[in-house]
Amino acid sequence: MDIFEAVVLGAVQGLTEFLPVSSSGHLVLFQKIIGVDEPTLLFDTLLHCGTLAAIFLVLRRDIWALLRNPLQPLSLYLIIGTVPAVIAGLFLKDFIEQAFAGGAFLGYAFIFTSAALFGAEYLSALPGRERRSGDISWFDALVIGVLQAVAIMPAVSRSGLTLSGALARRLERGLAARFSFLLAIPAILGALVLQIHDLAAGEGGAPSIGTLPVIAGTLTAALVGIVSVSLMLKLVREHSLKGFGIYTAVLGVLVLVDQHLSHIFF
Repeated sequence: MDIFEAVVLGAVQGLTEFLPVSSSGHLVLFQKIIGVDEPTLLFDTLLHCGTLAAIFLVLRRDIWALLRNPLQPLSLYLIIGTVPAVIAGLFLKDFIEQAFAGGAFLGYAFIFTSAALFGAEYLSALPGRERRSGDISWFDALVIGVLQAVAIMPAVSRSGLTLSGALARRLERGLAARFSFLLAIPAILGALVLQIHDLAAGEGGAPSIGTLPVIAGTLTAALVGIVSVSLMLKLVREHSLKGFGIYTAVLGVLVLVDQHLSHIFF
């Protein structure tokens, strides 16, 4: 992988991490398109570090409030929401790595993300009162956390499923977006912990990719991510997610057509 390819993948990661379209799925797809064949799971994780920096910058007030008062209910809900992903990451790590490498689930997973977005918008539009920060329960956090664990699979959007869970539980849209993005912090940190062994052993694709492309990709992901998370916070508050659902459905169908018929990239 050269620096240009790393920058392209970094931009894809930064743009799609916070949009409900699956950053991991787009990374696998673009790796196929530009012909990146070496192992990249560690590189993908480091790109997530770039978007993690974007979260810290854009949501610095929410994070600072949690640090000043760590015993508040929101802290507990974030812990509850993180546990399912931790369990899935620990017990399904090998299977996840194989899925990332092969891309066999891409088309179906994009369509699954689309169905989740449409389902959430339908449920959120039913008559009833929107629930605000004081109304969040441990069960809401658990539901959102289980959906985040499902989204460990490539092309299943983490932000898409956590937003879908929050909206389906009738959380206010701005709150749903903030909770989804705050929940990304321990999820990304957990992915890094799972890569410590690969770093120590020199595995995971770092040697073949090179240091400069890794740095370039990570910085690009951070810069594009700042714009992306700010944009998404506004979009979720003011607009439906159905447009993203249409996009992921069409993309999923195109991937399946290529995988089973045309074989241009797969």
